[in-house]
Amino acid sequence: MWDRFGRAVRELAESIAGDGYRPDLILAIARGGLFVAGALGYALSVKNIYVMNVEYYTGVDERLPLPVVLPPVPDLVDLESARVLVADDVADTGHTLALVHDFCKGKVADVRAAVLYQKPHSVIDSEYVWARTDRWISFPWSSEPPVVGSGAAEGAAAFG
Repeated sequence: MWDRFGRAVRELAESIAGDGYRPDLILAIARGGLFVAGALGYALSVKNIYVMNVEYYTGVDERLPLPVVLPPVPDLVDLESARVLVADDVADTGHTLALVHDFCKGKVADVRAAVLYQKPHSVIDSEYVWARTDRWISFPWSSEPPVVGSGAAEGAAAFG
């Protein structure tokens, strides 16, 4: 699974670079976006990575009514000339990605989104998408149950 993630994020980075987009910073949507943002940071030579914590999913296809930004909230002061790449693992409903995109809009010079997967019913169309699917995705970092707390979802499709 991890090898496939490595190939996927590398291909995603190549499509971003091939488009000529050179972000000044990458804004990871925690938690799944942390892995994508870190890998994209290395592939695109971007060392400046911010994190925005958003709670939305509570289980397999279970979510809160609306995504909620958790503290600390990134400070985008003095970034009006920055090109920002928002990174997440999947744009399922797209509500989380739309929330973060709207948070950045008007505060930075340019904001674009990069995701490994985008679902057809997403409310936002990411500029950079590795693959499109309507299936539930189980990523390497979330496919096994936590070592503490409640268990992981059963019956989820494997990454890929």
